[in-house]
Amino acid sequence: MIRTDFPCQVRVIEDLKIPLPDGTILAARAWLPDTTTPVPAILEYLPYRKRDGTRARDQGIHMYLAGHGYACIRLDIRGMGDSEGTLHDEYTLQEQLDGVDAIAFIAGLPFCDGQVAMFGISWGGFNGLQIAARQPPALKTILTLGSTDDRYATDVHYIGGCLSKDNIDWSATMMAQNDLPPDPAIVGPQWRDLWLQRIAANQPWSHIWLDHQRRDGYWQQGSVCENYASIQIPVYAASGWADNYSESIPRLLAGLTCPRRCLIGPWAHSFPHDVTVGPAIGWLDEALRWLDHWLKGRDTGIMAEPMLRVWMQDPVPPKTCYTERPGRWVGEPTWPSAHITTRTLPLNPSNRLGDPATPGTATLNSPLWVGIGAGEIGRYGDEADWPGDQREDDAGSLVFLTEPLTDPLEILGAPKLHLHFTSDKPCALAAVRLNDVAPNGAATRVSLGLLNLTHRTNHEQPAPLAGPTQAMIELDDIAHHFPAGHRIAVSLSTTYWPIAWPSPALATLTITLGASHLTLPIRTPRAEDATLRPFGPPTSAPQTPVIWHHSEKLPRRVTRDLITGRMTVDFPRWTYACEMPDIATTTTSRGYARYHITDGDPLSAETVCEYHVTLKRPELTASHHSLTRMTCDATHFHLTTELQAHENGQEIAARTWHRSIRRDFL
Repeated sequence: MIRTDFPCQVRVIEDLKIPLPDGTILAARAWLPDTTTPVPAILEYLPYRKRDGTRARDQGIHMYLAGHGYACIRLDIRGMGDSEGTLHDEYTLQEQLDGVDAIAFIAGLPFCDGQVAMFGISWGGFNGLQIAARQPPALKTILTLGSTDDRYATDVHYIGGCLSKDNIDWSATMMAQNDLPPDPAIVGPQWRDLWLQRIAANQPWSHIWLDHQRRDGYWQQGSVCENYASIQIPVYAASGWADNYSESIPRLLAGLTCPRRCLIGPWAHSFPHDVTVGPAIGWLDEALRWLDHWLKGRDTGIMAEPMLRVWMQDPVPPKTCYTERPGRWVGEPTWPSAHITTRTLPLNPSNRLGDPATPGTATLNSPLWVGIGAGEIGRYGDEADWPGDQREDDAGSLVFLTEPLTDPLEILGAPKLHLHFTSDKPCALAAVRLNDVAPNGAATRVSLGLLNLTHRTNHEQPAPLAGPTQAMIELDDIAHHFPAGHRIAVSLSTTYWPIAWPSPALATLTITLGASHLTLPIRTPRAEDATLRPFGPPTSAPQTPVIWHHSEKLPRRVTRDLITGRMTVDFPRWTYACEMPDIATTTTSRGYARYHITDGDPLSAETVCEYHVTLKRPELTASHHSLTRMTCDATHFHLTTELQAHENGQEIAARTWHRSIRRDFL
C-alpha cells in the first residue's frame, strides 16, 4: 500500500555533502520533514550508488520515515557513487571510521536534534552493527536487517569452513560496481579524475578473501561476535528464513546484553514490507514503533513484546520457487529459550533415525552431482532459487528416516548432527540436509549444514583427518512444523556442488552408527502465540519514478552431458535496464555466474562470472565489462580476471590479473 498522507511534509535534498576530517567529501541524499524544531536523524550507509543505483527503492523507505518526523539520510560510502576516494574491500576499518565521523557531522546539522539511528539491510545492516560497536556518542540505536555478527561463519565467502560458490560470484558483482563514474551534476568538474582513480583502484576482491581461508584476524575485524559487549545501544535485528543471514539472529540475541528485539519471517533477502516470499508485514510501521520508543520517548509497547518473534513455517511440497510460505507467528520472551528442549535421534543401521541406538557402520562417497539442483545460498526469492525434491540428491547420500510421526512436531533453532567417523583422505567435507518427507515420499529440504571436516575443532586451526574422529555439523536455524504422518530425514553427503567447492580428492567416510546422532530443538506450541499483536499491512511512500525496460537474462538451469559427465549450473545475475527520467540517466546490467564440473573429477571444478554494465547520461556513456574464471588443481586455486572500461565507446582501461593461491585445507 502506497501512502501519501503523512504527519509531516517532506522536502528532498538531492545533494547533501558530508566532509570527513581528512578532507574527503561523502555524498548523501536526504529527506527532511518540514518542521520548525530539530528531529532525530536516520542514516543508511551503502556502497550501492544512491544517485542511480538504489534510487528506485530509496524514497519509498526514507520519505515514509521522514513523513513521520525523522531526517533520513542515504549516504554513499567512500569511493562509491558520488563520494570521493577509492574503495578497496568490503567492511573495512576505514569505512567504519568514516561512518563514525559522518554520524558526528550529521548530529551537528541544524535539522538534527543530536540523535542518530542507523537503518539498513545487508551491507547497511553489517556496518550498522560494526559502527555501533565503535560507540559514536550520537548513535542511539540501530535497525539491522539481513546482516551478520560473524563475517566468516555467516556471509557469502565460507560456510562451515567450506569455500562458498558466492565467494567468486560476489567479487565479480562488486568489481562491476566499483569503477562506475560519479555524476558531474553532483561532484562537478573533478568527476572524470575520480572515475579514473576508481578504475585504477578496482581489483578482484576474491584474491583478498582467498588469502584468508581460515577465520583469522581479517575476518575477526568487523565481526561483532568478537566482543558483543561493545554494542551498548538498543538493537532491532530482522531477517528471513529464506535468507542465509537468519542464523545470525539467535546468536545476536544470546550474545548481546543491550536492549534488543529480533524478528524472523519467511522472507528472502529483502525488507519485510517489500518481499518476494510472503506474507509481507508493515515493517516501516514496526521500525517507527522502535524509533519512537528510543528516540522520542513514546511508549509504543514494543519493549513489552517477546524478545524473539518468528514465522513457524508449515510444510510445503518441494518446489524451486515459493511466493508464499504458510505458517503462523510465534514468540519467545528470551533467547536461549527455556521453552526449547533437545531430542536426540541416533543414526542406525537400515537407514533408521531414532531410538534405540544400534551399533554398526556405513560408508559414503558421494558423486559430484549431489547439489547441482540445490539453488542459491542466500536467496532473493527469484525463480528457481530453492532446491527441488530431495530424493534426487538422496540417491548420492546416506539417508536416515524416522517412522511416520504419530503427533505433530515443531522445531525452533539449529539442528545439529554429531558425527563419529573416519576418512580415507586427509581433506573431506560433510553436507547435511534436514528434510520433511511427506506420506507420498516427496522430500522438502528444511535446513542445511556444511562443514569442512578439517575444521572440525575450530575454523582457526584446521587439521588433516587421520584415524577415528568426531565432528558436529550445525545446520541453519529454522522454525518448522512437521505434521503427523510425515517423516523426518537427515541426509549426509560428501559433496554439495556448486554451493561448496569440492575437496581435492573424493573422500570415503566410514560412519559409526549408533554413536552418530541428530539433535533437534523441539518447541511445544504455546497459547501465548495466539495473543501476539498482529502486524499491519505493508506500506511505503511513493517511489521516485523510474521506467523498467525489458532485459533478457540467462535462465536458471542445470545441464549435463551424459557422455562426458560434464555438468553446468547457470545462475542469472543482476540483469536489468532502468531509466531514471528525473536525472536523465539509464543504467543497464547483464551478468551470470556459471559453474562447471565433471563427475568423478573434483579438480575439474570451474567458476565463470561475467558482467556487462552501462551507465548512460546525455554527455556520457560509461561501460564496464569483466570476466572472472577460477579453476583448481590439488594444491592451488587459479584465478584469471579481465576488465575493460569504455568512455563513449572508446576503451580507456584494460587490465588482466592472474593469481594462483595455495589451498589451505580446502
